[in-house]
Amino acid sequence: MKLMTKIATLCLLLGGLSTSPGIFAAELPNQNLPDLNESGQSQAKPSATIAAVALKKDAVCTKCHDESEMKPVLAIYQTKHGVKGDPRAPGCQSCHGASDAHVKNAEGKATRPAPDVLFGAKSSSYSSFARSPSSAQNDSCMKCHNTAGGKRNFWSGSQHESQNIPCASCHEVHAKSDKVLAKTTQPQVCFTCHKDQRNQNNQISHHPIQEGKVTCSDCHNPHGSAGPKLLKKNTVNETCFLCHADKRGPFLWEHQPVSEDCSNCHTPHGSNISPLLKSRPPFLCQECHNGPHNSKTPVAQNAAGNQGGLAVGTAASTQATARGCMNCHVMVHGSNHPAGAFLHR
Repeated sequence: MKLMTKIATLCLLLGGLSTSPGIFAAELPNQNLPDLNESGQSQAKPSATIAAVALKKDAVCTKCHDESEMKPVLAIYQTKHGVKGDPRAPGCQSCHGASDAHVKNAEGKATRPAPDVLFGAKSSSYSSFARSPSSAQNDSCMKCHNTAGGKRNFWSGSQHESQNIPCASCHEVHAKSDKVLAKTTQPQVCFTCHKDQRNQNNQISHHPIQEGKVTCSDCHNPHGSAGPKLLKKNTVNETCFLCHADKRGPFLWEHQPVSEDCSNCHTPHGSNISPLLKSRPPFLCQECHNGPHNSKTPVAQNAAGNQGGLAVGTAASTQATARGCMNCHVMVHGSNHPAGAFLHR
């Protein structure tokens, strides 16, 4: 009997514990859950209001500038710039200026005055207005685009900025998709100016740019860089190591030109000599190794040519034998083998 009493008491206790959280929850106000009685329309009211105000401002321009023009502009509403529910999104006047003279046309001229800021590299067939100076165009863009992860920290004084190249010469703001932002189409935008690189990229040995696996901005930052040639990193080698990490080292036996600069031997944009070599071995090797091949010193006197202590004309070079330095010196980028002083292993 006592056992049955204990079991009944235990069941009552467990039942009370299971219901107590519900009681406490009912007593406390729930501040995390949304009000179920509030309609979805009222919840979306703030963003809808923002969008309505933004579109009303844009209507000053879009009542004339619509899809009937030679260059349609309304596709901007399919881009990040056209998300009117986002208060950060710009409007027409945010970029082109208030342009009161253009909007009001107080003198009633057949051709209105130009907007305050007109973008583009030069005048075009669909507009008779001269473009604004590149500084005015870029200042309009940099009002917003100056804090994106530091990608434009070095724009001032960069090669593109110092050549008075406006942002709109590469970027298409009113297009549904900006070609320079897509990996497959970006090179064609760059090759518009960089024609030598276009030619090199069409040679036999090249980075897979045409195949859409690599693009210009994988190595370069077109908005400016602390390194040379607008490279993403501070040196050529650091940039190459982003992909070619196996060549980074450190090595017990280093190859000096490799440690200095990858472009001593390779040309990055394309070559007719695989793999991206500037000239064929042994001629490439002989640009540095111009002494006798049979020197027996660990540092190889022929690495310095006649400057290594050999008199001029004392011995003829035998490097042309077999015409393939890398038949033996296979670890051309460096070796960690104890017996790899000559980069044999």
